[in-house]
Amino acid sequence: MNRPLRRVTIFVVILFAALFTSTTVLQVFAAPSLNADSRNVRTLYASFSAQRGAIIVGKESIAKSTPVDDEWHYLREYSSPQMYSALTGYFTLNQGMSGLESALNDYLTGTTDSQFFTQFHNLITGEKAQGASVTLTIDAKVQKAAWDALGNKKGAIVALDPTTGAIIAMVSKPGYDPNTLASHDTTDVLSAYNKLLNDSSNPLFNRAIGGDLYTPGSTFKLVVAAAALANGYTADSKLANPATLTLPNSTSSIQNSTKGKCGGISSSTVTLTQALQYSCNIPMAELGLALGQEKLQATANSFGFGQTVDIPMTSTASIFPTGMDDAQLMLSSFGQYDVRVSPLQMAMISASIANGGVEMTPNVVKQIRSSTLDSLQDFTPTTFADPITADVSKTLTTMMVNNVAHGYASGAKIDGVSVAGKTGTAETGVDNKYTLSFTGFAPADNPKVAVAVFVENQELDSNVVAAPIAKKVMEAVLNK
Repeated sequence: MNRPLRRVTIFVVILFAALFTSTTVLQVFAAPSLNADSRNVRTLYASFSAQRGAIIVGKESIAKSTPVDDEWHYLREYSSPQMYSALTGYFTLNQGMSGLESALNDYLTGTTDSQFFTQFHNLITGEKAQGASVTLTIDAKVQKAAWDALGNKKGAIVALDPTTGAIIAMVSKPGYDPNTLASHDTTDVLSAYNKLLNDSSNPLFNRAIGGDLYTPGSTFKLVVAAAALANGYTADSKLANPATLTLPNSTSSIQNSTKGKCGGISSSTVTLTQALQYSCNIPMAELGLALGQEKLQATANSFGFGQTVDIPMTSTASIFPTGMDDAQLMLSSFGQYDVRVSPLQMAMISASIANGGVEMTPNVVKQIRSSTLDSLQDFTPTTFADPITADVSKTLTTMMVNNVAHGYASGAKIDGVSVAGKTGTAETGVDNKYTLSFTGFAPADNPKVAVAVFVENQELDSNVVAAPIAKKVMEAVLNK
């Protein structure tokens, strides 16, 4: 073979090898991610032509596909659509999908590897594809209580079982009606989608796990207290108690919520317990500075800051800022500056305290069953992290119970039940409005539920607004 022909042959072989490699990558390795991509129109069209599996809460299908007489064969329908929109998400012909509709699309359409034999059976028999059904861990009664308790306010609530991580309620307001996006009229879908997209209240955000995240305010003091207890402090450790404090290298000063000494206590010091009880900013700022950024960062990260969580929708990672100067560190120590959290993260923190220091992986899926009722996936509790010791957990629990019984979290009191909790009030810098929050659990001696509540753009304090909302959610669990 002469040299030019040899070169052409080698070039052709290389081209075939490249084609074989790229085809293999697309068909084998990239196929799962391409099928799951909400922009994949071919996958969406195939989904509409199949009988998509139901999403179930209790005995109710909150999302199901019903037969219709058009080219798509099935129409997606949602019941209690606004209340469950943060969970189901939407499913459209031309604007993709979100929520569980997206995260579990391969199960709902029957295209997972675990459904291979069903797919093969359909191919042989010519039967239409039918997706798997997904049963959620959500408790319908608790979900309704959370939805009603938030009322017309913007915000989010997450309630979970601290011993398993099972999410029993997840609410984000305002919600939206995904039925308007499930239409087979693409013009109507685009119009409805653009209206939601341009809505300044951002109804498409799932505030419970993402969106722009929240400034936690004083609920973050639980993380600072945990760091202190893990580094030699006790519940009775003394902290300085001035009425005002000028920040380092700054002319700005910080105050407690009472504008005076912590909790009206006249002494020059207060205990860590009192600082939490009366939610005092100055002692916690001094404590944060004494501990240092590295220890606070390590504790925040141990609870899950900086990490996403798949429930199976992917949460936005909560943020504890880095590279701070002393003034910024002190502000961060009472949940201001650039600290940002999701309600899910704060519920996980309370749940880990409730669970003896063990943080369980949050999850909203109880079971997935194929169209032939074979179990494809069952919820199994798993440990997410071990952020604190059992001793630290016990001490924090005692302090949180004191917060509710005798402190600034009394709005969460439940008759005959020991409740642990912490309120938070975060400045927004807009029109004297605040982000109000509460996180806690009950019963404190045998926890059944951990909850986090965030309410946006409020003028009253968290003990008046957020704590009573959390109380209603916890009562819904305890009164079942």
